[in-house]
Amino acid sequence: MHIRRDIKVGLSVAAAVAWIGAVTLLIVHEPDPGAASPAELRDQLATALAEHDADALAGLLDYPGSGADDFAKDYVAVLAGNGVHAVTVRLAPDDRDPTRATVDGVLADGRPFSYPLTVTTEEGRWTVAFTPPLP
Repeated sequence: MHIRRDIKVGLSVAAAVAWIGAVTLLIVHEPDPGAASPAELRDQLATALAEHDADALAGLLDYPGSGADDFAKDYVAVLAGNGVHAVTVRLAPDDRDPTRATVDGVLADGRPFSYPLTVTTEEGRWTVAFTPPLP
């Protein structure tokens, strides 16, 4: 009887170790936020905003703490609620080393809109911050 119990305990411990290992591997292989290049950031940001894709937007944000997902969900809900479409993104002052991005688009009633975002880079990953750009 003790052998059966020992086998069950051993299998339970092995399963727990395997599960912890799998979760650790997933976390390690999760890509860092941001895009690999400014051009990729521009294109992914335009697509995320145009398609109202909260997950894609959250992955491009330089957002403090762990609130990027919630912010992105709220943000795209406002975009969708206003019928935002025809979104484009321009990088400045230089496409290869930008410090700001300008988002342009059209509201459901046909009025155009435009606003700037700060572009940040860290360890080769490019992100945007919803703060006023620095001059």
